[in-house]
Amino acid sequence: MIKIENTSKSYKGKVAVDKLSLSIEKGEIYGLLGPNGAGKSTTLNMLLGFLKPDSGVILLDNIDISTNVKEARKVIGYIPENVNLYPYLTGIENLYYFCKLAGKEYSTTELSDILSDCGLQTDSQNKKTETYSKGMRQKVGIAIAYAKKAKVYLLDEPSSGLDPSASNELSALLKKLAENGATVLMASHDIFRVKETSSCIGILKNGLLVKEIPALDVTANELEKIYLDYIQE
Repeated sequence: MIKIENTSKSYKGKVAVDKLSLSIEKGEIYGLLGPNGAGKSTTLNMLLGFLKPDSGVILLDNIDISTNVKEARKVIGYIPENVNLYPYLTGIENLYYFCKLAGKEYSTTELSDILSDCGLQTDSQNKKTETYSKGMRQKVGIAIAYAKKAKVYLLDEPSSGLDPSASNELSALLKKLAENGATVLMASHDIFRVKETSSCIGILKNGLLVKEIPALDVTANELEKIYLDYIQE
């Protein structure tokens, strides 16, 4: 469903992603760990079609994003680290607006249910988002991606700003999406959340994929040690 083949990207002579190859199947949640500057955001931006790779091939649902970005984006649900909403609209109004842009029609009750599924309490849904905390805005962003019913979900630090309870709700939602056949790529610093959520974990360092681990093969403490050993080399 997500296939990255021997893909590289450089900025002003500095390699950001170096001959990266990843294959993520339908129903799989892949956690991509790495420090700042490792190439996680560059990888996501290439998958979203915002950056064109210098070399290699990127396929989403067998669509080459370099040659058909418009079609590829139709299968993507994207959750950024910092969600931009219209501050003078309520949570439910923001969700309605973004669903309309994506060509999705929902009743007010259905929109409320989607926000509730994504952890936003009912009494907050009709408040203007300028009053929201970062975690609340993040939940609306998650709901916007969730409502799209995408085949592929791309997440950049999705648990940023979420409290432990909301992070657990996010993990449960991602697992539900995967069980329903979606493919999820989550880039994060959060070792525990990646371990709890993912089926497979990759460690990215200086643009190189230095390690891949099935999530069931390690505990969170073991994963932390492996991660630090690679990053500190």
